[in-house]
Parts: sequence; structure tokens; C-alpha cells
Amino acid sequence: MQIKGTELFVKALNHEGVDTLFAYPGSYDMDILDTLYQQNDIEVILPRHEQGLIHAADGYARSTGKTGICLVTSGPGATNLVTGIATANYDSVPLVCFTGQVSTNLIGNDAFQEVDIIGITRPICKYGITVRHREDLGRIIKEAFYIAASGRPGPVVIDLPKDMMIAMGDDAYPETASIRGYKPNAGVHNGQLNKVVKMLKAAKKPLFLIGGGVHTAAAGTSLTKLVNQTKVPVVTTIMGKGAIDTANPLYIGNLGMHGIYAANMAVNHCDLLISIGTRFNDRITGRLDTFATHAKIIHIDIDPASISKNIKVDVPIVSDAKTAIDALLEMTDCCEQQEWIHEIYDHLAADHNAAAKESSLPQKIIQQINTLFKDVIVVTDVGQHQMWAAAHLHLSNRKKLLTSGGLGTMGYGLPAAIGASLGNPDKQIICISGDGGMQMNIQELATATAYELPIIICIFNNSYLGMVRQWQQLFYDKRYACTCLRKKKSCQEQCQGPGLQCPEYSPDFIKLAESYGAYGIRVHHPNDINAAFLKAMNNKDAPTVIEFIIDSEELVLPMVRGGQSLENMILDY
Repeated sequence: MQIKGTELFVKALNHEGVDTLFAYPGSYDMDILDTLYQQNDIEVILPRHEQGLIHAADGYARSTGKTGICLVTSGPGATNLVTGIATANYDSVPLVCFTGQVSTNLIGNDAFQEVDIIGITRPICKYGITVRHREDLGRIIKEAFYIAASGRPGPVVIDLPKDMMIAMGDDAYPETASIRGYKPNAGVHNGQLNKVVKMLKAAKKPLFLIGGGVHTAAAGTSLTKLVNQTKVPVVTTIMGKGAIDTANPLYIGNLGMHGIYAANMAVNHCDLLISIGTRFNDRITGRLDTFATHAKIIHIDIDPASISKNIKVDVPIVSDAKTAIDALLEMTDCCEQQEWIHEIYDHLAADHNAAAKESSLPQKIIQQINTLFKDVIVVTDVGQHQMWAAAHLHLSNRKKLLTSGGLGTMGYGLPAAIGASLGNPDKQIICISGDGGMQMNIQELATATAYELPIIICIFNNSYLGMVRQWQQLFYDKRYACTCLRKKKSCQEQCQGPGLQCPEYSPDFIKLAESYGAYGIRVHHPNDINAAFLKAMNNKDAPTVIEFIIDSEELVLPMVRGGQSLENMILDY
């Protein structure tokens, strides 16, 4: 049977089980959207900007475990996806991104809204291809879904020329994908696992280092069993936090630049480090030649290119995290080292004592979220608020954290929260953002309102681009260059901090929220936090913006300065 390319496109999405598509119309995808308009199985979500669109697809994918799907037109529609594609690529998020394109006879002629989006995104996506023959359309879409979700997941970009989508062709859609040269590792090397077991039995100070790959592999339950069985303590990257319940007594905390003292000390004092699903990036290693110098290092990762890329390891294992963990469960038993556990707990006591001294509003906000919300997905933007959330949130199988870890994308939080809300209508979604990051995709408040999503949006407003300002405060003698969001032309040229002479903040987030049809609450004092959240929880027909007024010079501590050893932590200021 002969059908249009647009009809095969919709058939393919149905075959792949797609129920939600994030799309924005234009000249070169309107034929596809017209066909989608005539069906009821796939909900088409209209965000207000293509960058918001792809972050929403990303949040949907991370929170549901499904592949996120987006569709945009050519030219600026396609290029507006670039930051979102890079974000997903760094964090191993499965996306299939369809971009409209000029007709094949116009490609290369500088036609209106023509860009080589495949060339542009090649370094930041897992795979990209332009459909140049109608007979290849079904196969290419099938391969796109397979590539995006298999191995180390990631974004795939499929460019769809207009003439290919209106052309008639066969209605067949492949049942399977088989790609020569692409064979993701499906097993685990038992010989290497035997080495792990022997090293674990011999170790006096073993430690698990868990990254986001454990979440990607849905291996949290298996990891918890392994940790409880072996009695080996656990530290996590920010992306790995929540893979094991943070209330588990063997969970220590996050390590790295803004990790806790106990986690950083544990890594630098352990004699065996078993890393699963992390790339050892600079934010967790600090100065490379001082990282885990007393330890033998085992690295389990699905991506062979990640192993020994940054840290030279002793036992490399290329495997899906769940496959490797399940195999280790069959091979290991308890190897508890009481002296090692007590040493770590001594360090934890120092962390707890430091935390007890804190009276910061950000920490109290996070603590209230921990208390009030039992079944929640928290999505953060990027900045100081992200680090506070990563440090203080309690996570479990019912409490999840979504954040841009690898690329550190400001503007990610709100649209990703929208995607998470659409994918999880029965869960409470909380977005935590700074006043800077919030304004990067604030137009998506219209999307949240249009779809009546009861997201609670917490804006930590300190009047600055807080994370950069923190560095300026600590290392640049308070030269706050380009970080004050109150600054106006009439201000003095060189300002070293906020004062009574400062202009009023713009915008008024509460009035702006209300103008979008959302609810707005402003909180100045810790005593008002609980009431604000309770009020927001009762708003079921629209998002609620809670603006928390934060001290402008509030710091995220502990902190390790870039390029320094993890032991050189700034604990107080």
C-alpha cells in the first residue's frame, strides 16, 4: 500500500509506543503536523520556544525511562535545539529529534531557512542523518529509536526534507533494526568480575562510586541489594544521587567540587574504588594526580570510550550497570570492615556538625521539601540552588532528582519540569531555579499554564548569577563583573555588593507569574516556608511560583577550587 511519508512517520511513532510529542510548527514540518492533527493516539505538546521544547522532551525521558521525541522546523527551529541536544548527550538521555528541512533539490543552495543541522550537531549527538530517499524513511526512523535507547543512550537527529515527507511510498515499517558496525555490549566479562570479587575480599577500605549510569540502566534496586549484601559504603556523583536511598546507613553523600567532606575523604582514603556508571569528570576528581591515590580502581561503564579516559583504572569492565551489578550479586557476600565504616562516620560527624551550624534559607527550603513531599520529582536549573538541592535533598525510589549535570545548562529547569509533569501526571513536580536561570526559559510558564500543570516552581532569588558571584566573592576580591541582575545604567560602575542604594529587582516574578495565569507567592522569612508550600500544594489547575528572597552573599559550601585536590576543601568563610 502506498502512503505519504507523513503518514509513515505517524505510523512509526505509534509502532514505537510514542504517546507524547513536543513540537513547534514551521514551513518544513507543517505537513507532518497536519497528519498528526488527524489522529488521537499521540498528544502533541506546543511549548513556546524550541529550546524549551527539547528540554521538556529531555525531562520527559529522564523521568519516565522512555525515549523523548521532538519535532521542529528547519533553520532557526533546528538550531534552537542545539543546546538541548548537547545537554542530553552529556547526560546520556535518549531523544529522537526530528527536524524539518528544505526539499532535497534545494539543499546546498542557501534556500530560506536551510541549515546543515546534521553537520552542526554531529559532535554533540549520538547519530544524525538526512533522509534523502523515501524508501529509506521507515528504516531510518526505526534505527533512530534503536540507537537512541541502546548502549549508552543519547540524542539522535533525523533531518526530514519536505519532499520526502509528502512523497508516496511503501507503508511498511521494520520490526527490528540491525545496523552493521553498531553492536552495543549486552553482556559482562566474568573473568573481570572474578577479579573484582577477589579484590573486594582483600580490601580493607572498599568504596562504591556511583554515577548517573546506574539511573540510566534502572539499576537502583539491584545496587541497593549489592550494597546491603557487601556492606560496602557508597558515594555518588550529583547525577548518581538517589540510585540508593539517601537514608541508607551505608550512603555517605556526593563527592567532588561541592561534595561533602566525608565523601571526599572516603575517596582519597579508600584502598579499592568500584566506580559504576560515571566518566570521572573534573567536577568529581579535582586534581587528577591526587585522586584516590591509595586505591585500586575498578571502572564499570557501558561506554568503552569513557574507561581510562580521565583516570587510569586497574580493572576495566564494559557493561550495562544493571547487568554487571546483577552478576556481582551472584558472586559476592559480606565484606564489612568496621574500622573503615567508623572512620567514615567520624568524617560524617564533622559534616553534620557543620550543617547544624547553618541557618541558611536555602537549606531550610530543601529541608521543608524533604518533610512535606513523599512522592515527588525535583527538577533543578543550574547554579547555587542546584548544589544546595544536590547536597540536602533526601532521595529514594519515590523521590527523584533531575538536573543538567554534564553540560550545566541554565534554563533547563522549568521546561524539564514541564516534561516530567506531562510524563508523570500522578506525581508532584517541583522545579528549583535561580533568578538568573529562570529567566532563560521563563516563557515556558505559558506552556505550564496552558496544560494546567500544578508544578511548584521555587525561585531562589539572590539578585545575582549566584554561582559565578560566589567565585568572584572568594577568588576575585568581590569584583562582581556581569553578575548583578539588579544593575542598571545609573548604578556606579564598580560595585562590590548589594546595599540600600540598589535598584528594585526586575522583573517582579509574582506579577509576571500572575500575568501568565500562574499563582505567585513571595517568601522573605524561614517561618513562612511551610505555609507557602502548603498553599502551593492546593493549587491544582496551574503552576505556582514561590519566590524565595535569598541573601545575596550566601555561599554553597563545602567547595573545592577547580584544579585542587579533593582534600583542599573550603569548609567555612
